Amino acid sequence: MSLPKTLAEDVARNLVMVARLIDEDPEEAYAYARIALRLASRVAAVREAAGFAAYATQKYAEALAEFRAARRMTGSVDLWPVMADCERGLGRPERAMAMAGEPEVQKLDKAGQVEMRLVAAGARRDMGQIDAAIVTLQSPELASNSVQSWTPRLRYAYADALLEAGREDEAREWFGKALEADKDGSTDASDRLAELDGVEFVDVLGDDDPTGADAADEVAPRDEDVSGDRDDEDDVRDDADLDDGQDDEDDDQDGSVTA
Repeated sequence: MSLPKTLAEDVARNLVMVARLIDEDPEEAYAYARIALRLASRVAAVREAAGFAAYATQKYAEALAEFRAARRMTGSVDLWPVMADCERGLGRPERAMAMAGEPEVQKLDKAGQVEMRLVAAGARRDMGQIDAAIVTLQSPELASNSVQSWTPRLRYAYADALLEAGREDEAREWFGKALEADKDGSTDASDRLAELDGVEFVDVLGDDDPTGADAADEVAPRDEDVSGDRDDEDDVRDDADLDDGQDDEDDDQDGSVTA
């Protein structure tokens, strides 16, 4: 469907913002997607973008509706795996499993088929079928030494399933393989390996920072630590100043923002 030039430009600007923000700020991306949807709801690309924005904010019913609309407009099966994952998000793993057995899966490219396998394994785990999930992930793609875009996630999912099944040694091996393939840091395989090896990460800056709240607590006297009467009013004022400093430091600590 073609749009008037000005309208098309407005829609395109909003879709660009969706793509730019969807990973770092899904809620903001969703807001842009809703604007694009109001402007051009009959454009398949807009419905698809709105679906992914809703999916990123865990609005699974809305995402599924948008994906279905996009599929009706294009006839493509590319959205089949994410539609199945929406069913999982809605607490319907049985429907996701049913979709994994539909003819549409055979029409997917290799990446889509691997994605569908990941969704099916997740659905098995949702239903408490951990051994079946492990078997679902076992495939030529998992065994291959060739690294593709899906390789880190496939190996990671397999390692995670093994760990849930209590097969820790195998899980460690596959987390390691996932890490080897994960050049972009798309998984937290390194952290999972560290956890298995009993490594604890310490915030060194937080512990050593002399301006931190703990250091301030050590410097400023507390009421229960002060005994006896004050010799004069100057001592009282000095203590009050220290308490004010403590409050300022605590306020600074409370006001900090963690990314």
